[in-house]
Amino acid sequence: MRTSKYSSSSNGFSQRAQAVEPPPIAWLMEQKLKYPALISLAAGFTDPDTLPDKETMQIMHQMAKSKAVMRTTLQYGTGSGRKRLRELTGQRIAELDHTASDKPAYNSERILITHGSQQFLYLVTEALCDAGDMVMVEAPTYFVYLSILKYFGVRACSVPLKTDGIDLVAFEKKLEQLKQSGDLWRLKIIYLVTYHQNPTSQSMPLGKKQALMRLLARYERDAGHPIYVLEDAAYRELGFVQEASAPSMLSLPGALKRVIYSGTYSKPFATGIRVGFGISPAPLARALEHIKGNQDFGTSELLQAILERALESRLYAKHLKLIQARYAQKAGRMVDAMKKYFPSTVQWAAPQGGLYVWTKVPEPVDTGPRGELFEASLKQQVLYVPGCYAYAPDVMGPERNTAMRLSFGNASLHLIEEGIRRLGKSLRATLG
Repeated sequence: MRTSKYSSSSNGFSQRAQAVEPPPIAWLMEQKLKYPALISLAAGFTDPDTLPDKETMQIMHQMAKSKAVMRTTLQYGTGSGRKRLRELTGQRIAELDHTASDKPAYNSERILITHGSQQFLYLVTEALCDAGDMVMVEAPTYFVYLSILKYFGVRACSVPLKTDGIDLVAFEKKLEQLKQSGDLWRLKIIYLVTYHQNPTSQSMPLGKKQALMRLLARYERDAGHPIYVLEDAAYRELGFVQEASAPSMLSLPGALKRVIYSGTYSKPFATGIRVGFGISPAPLARALEHIKGNQDFGTSELLQAILERALESRLYAKHLKLIQARYAQKAGRMVDAMKKYFPSTVQWAAPQGGLYVWTKVPEPVDTGPRGELFEASLKQQVLYVPGCYAYAPDVMGPERNTAMRLSFGNASLHLIEEGIRRLGKSLRATLG
C-alpha cells in the first residue's frame, strides 16, 4: 500500500504552489483600493496622459481596412514572434548601441518576443536554473525578479551598488569565495539592471561593463559552464538627459555566448501593450522558444502588429520624445518638492531617467511595511515602496530598512507635489 506524502488536510498543491507568495506590488496596490484617497508614489505605472491612444487607434483603423491583415493578426502566430517585429527590434537595439544591425549579436533569429519583459525573465530563469542554483543580483535590485528566484528555489547572491553600478571589487570577491568553496558551478546568471536601474535610477557605464565581462571570462573555466549576464534594459529608453546612453553588453567581446538582453515596449510605448523581447545566445534562444511554446503558443499577433507599424512609421520614436520630456518634468517636480518638504537628513539623488527616486532616511527610522514611517504615511494617505523589498534575503544590514522607492510615473504633477508634502510631514513626525 502506497503512503501519500500529503496530510489529510493538504490541498494537494505542488511545493512551489504552496511556497509562492503574492508579489509585494500586489499588496501595495491593495492598499490603494483600501484607501481610495491615497496618493500612490509606489507602483511604477506610466503616465496616463501621454499614452498613445489616438495614434494606436489610427494604426488599428489602417489595419482594419484590410481583411487579409486582420485575419492574420487575429490568428495564432509563430512561437518566437513576428519576423518583421524581430527584425525591427534587432535594428532598434543596434541603433541604440551605435553599431551596424547586421552584426550577429542583433540577428532576428536570436530574438524572442514575449508577453512583457517579465515573461522573458521568468523563461530565462526556468531554462538555466535548478533549485539550489545561484543568481548574482545587485543590492538593491528589481524586487519582482527576486520573487521569481524564490519561486524557482534559486538563491540570490547580492553584490552592493555604487553610484555607477555594481561594485566590481565586491563582485570579484564573491566570485573568488564561490571558487574557493567549490560552489562556483552553481552560479548561473549575473542579473543587472544597467539603465536607470529599478529602484535607484543609476546607470552602468561602458567601462564597468567591459571590466565585468573580463572578470567572468576568468572564472568561467572553474564554473564549467557559461556564466550568463542577464542585462535588463527595461528603462533604457526612458532617459531624459540628452546624452547618448552607453552601449549594451551585446556590443562587447564574448557577448554571443554569454549575454542575454531583456527589453520591453511596454514602458516606452504603452504598458497595456504588454510586449517585451529578449536577445539570447543561439542555443538558449531555441530552448526559451520551446518553453514559451508550452506556455502560450506565442505572443499576441495583434499587439505585435501594432508595434510593427508604430516602429516603421516613426510614431514610436516621436512618442518616445514626448514621454521623455514628460518624465523629466515629473522628476523635476518630485525632486523640487523633496527639497522643500523633506528633512535635511533625508538623502536622494536626482534621477536622469527611469521612473524612480531612491531615498534614504537616517537610522533608526524603519521604512518597512510594519515600520512607524509606513504607518504614519498611510495615515497621511500617501504610499511608497519600502526599500526592504528590493534586497535579497542575504542582505540584513541597516540599508534594508532605511530606504524607500518613490515613483513619479503615474501621479499628476499636482499629486506628486501633494504626495511629497504628506510624506515630508510623516518623516518629520517620525524623526521627531
